[in-house]
Amino acid sequence: MTVSTPIVPDSNAALVSILVRARTQQLSLAELFQTAESMAATGQIAQAIEVYKTWIAFNDNHPLLHLAYFNYAVSLSTIGDMAGTLNALRTALKISPEFAPAHINLGRTLEDCGLIGQAVLQWRSYTDATANVTPDRINHRLLALQHIGRVLESAGKLEEAEAALWQAMELQPHRTEAAQHWIMLRMRQCKWPVVTPSSHITSRQFMDAMSSMSIACYADDPLFQLAKAHRYCTTAVGRPDTRSLVRKPVRQKSGTGQRLRVGYVSSDLRQHAVGFALSEVLELHDKASVEIFAYYCGIPAPLDSTQARIKQSVDHWRDISSLSDLEAAQQIVADEIDVLIDVNGYTKDARTKIFAHRPAPVIVNFCGYPGSMASPYHQYMIADDYIVPAENELYYTEKVLRIPCNQPVDRKRAVSARPTRASVGLPDDAFVFASFNGMQKISASCFARWMAILLATPGSVLWLLVGDDSVNERVKQMAQQAGVAPDRLIFAGKTPNADHLARIGLADLFLDTFPYGAHSTAADAITQGLPVLTIPGKSFASRFCASIVSAAGIPELICDGPEDYVRKAIAFARNPASLAAVRTSLQAQRETCALRDTDRLVRRLEELYWQMQGEAERGETPVPDLRNLGVYYEIGAELAAAGIEFESEQAYRQRYLEQLKLLDEHAPLTPDARLWTGTAG
Repeated sequence: MTVSTPIVPDSNAALVSILVRARTQQLSLAELFQTAESMAATGQIAQAIEVYKTWIAFNDNHPLLHLAYFNYAVSLSTIGDMAGTLNALRTALKISPEFAPAHINLGRTLEDCGLIGQAVLQWRSYTDATANVTPDRINHRLLALQHIGRVLESAGKLEEAEAALWQAMELQPHRTEAAQHWIMLRMRQCKWPVVTPSSHITSRQFMDAMSSMSIACYADDPLFQLAKAHRYCTTAVGRPDTRSLVRKPVRQKSGTGQRLRVGYVSSDLRQHAVGFALSEVLELHDKASVEIFAYYCGIPAPLDSTQARIKQSVDHWRDISSLSDLEAAQQIVADEIDVLIDVNGYTKDARTKIFAHRPAPVIVNFCGYPGSMASPYHQYMIADDYIVPAENELYYTEKVLRIPCNQPVDRKRAVSARPTRASVGLPDDAFVFASFNGMQKISASCFARWMAILLATPGSVLWLLVGDDSVNERVKQMAQQAGVAPDRLIFAGKTPNADHLARIGLADLFLDTFPYGAHSTAADAITQGLPVLTIPGKSFASRFCASIVSAAGIPELICDGPEDYVRKAIAFARNPASLAAVRTSLQAQRETCALRDTDRLVRRLEELYWQMQGEAERGETPVPDLRNLGVYYEIGAELAAAGIEFESEQAYRQRYLEQLKLLDEHAPLTPDARLWTGTAG
């Protein structure tokens, strides 16, 4: 496991610094492993052994001490110190008698010493001790470890949670639950590289474990994200038993004067980014044309002002949180919904199995999830021209329909009076870069770009959302390792939404993340007059921010790639007058740009809902194209593990085509509507 860029000492002073951290218990176990491994890789095995020996001597109460002894033994064996290796392995087993790797290695070391009988006895003692281990007991241990990880995470003990989940992963690497959660924890803690394959867990198993949302943070690979979504739909959602659900046929409504019945299903119709985005949309719907049903499937909680406003704006509010998937689907059928909107997608508290029952003739993916659902029952997806240009429709199984900008903006949101810089901990005379995206969206490459920008603009600061204390400290340490003074990173504490909106505009330039960029966060920043610098990629999540920037009327802040991003950020900081012109442009277009034209967005939504209805009445509802998604998954899992951050559309597609050709040569593939037309040309 790794936490940060390894410290590889190239001088006695650097080694002494590491040893001091080990003696004072400031060197975490993960950093110990990464540092020692990096030393060994550069031929500094003696230094690595010294670091292990020092860490063990001064961290004897560490709950995972046996792991340190085990790695120490491995290091000793590389220099032929058999006695030291035997002692270290036996100590590891005294601490953790059931630690299997130490049993195996102890036997191998005894064998290497010519003590064959003792080696056999050692291995036999382990097999005897584990003879009663049954699949049932393993499953219970796995479940217990996952619960430990969950509880420790909730308590803010992220390191301990990570360790528990790692044990669960090694217990059964083919089970994805623990690894999926472990990966998300590492992203939240800015531990890079996120994926660290071991002798027990392969890169492919990590790729299999990643959720659709994690993949969007990990790689700008829309084909893999599409295939990942389909795999999740197939394995986690599945095909429900629909025999007890009596669906109603498509109702003829076009030209009859009847209202179209539209249902929005979401767990986030409350104080949440999605709730904020939809509040004014729901208010502005033409109730003479559409009848709006809101289906709330979130965790029951006290009524907040956003949910109260949504309840007031819709025709019908249905709380389906306590209903089963089938019961919720039956309610939707009873309400005779014509067009059903899935506002969750594959996000937290989603109820995708409701849609698997097909409770409405038309099902739409909109607003909550940055990608394709890749299901057999989501027939449409609403996006915009920037997020999904026509040539990129092949990355989605739904029929793509478009609105002016995919990010609805609530123009009525409360905003407090703007505070002073000093009151929020910012220097008055510094150029303030900001990024208010979640820590999980920050990648190693993204952070490296930020450090390059700070190094080139002395006196500037970077304003980030506060994370866990240990995460904040890690980020500061990584800045220092990059040559940036830690105090140039300033963390914005948690505050009520109205206060947060007010303080956003105190910054000078918002630096977006890649490949998963800002969504509602970018809209909030621009609404408060803060320009946003972004890099568009190929996937939905990587193009969303650029869509917002374009809709705000400042396309000059959309970069051609990572190098252009760094160059522009530095240029703006060195010439603040050029940025002032952008702010003036933002202000001048504020009430006329597509981003804040919510009335136009809602009218277009209604046009699309009626278009879907017309296609349904004519029997023209699109059928999602799911061909070859398993093949694209196999290719994507391999290519994503390569870690390519940014590449041209042509190079990206060519990589897939080369793999498709190889697979077709082995066993002919069925042509599809994506990249494989039957030939590699």
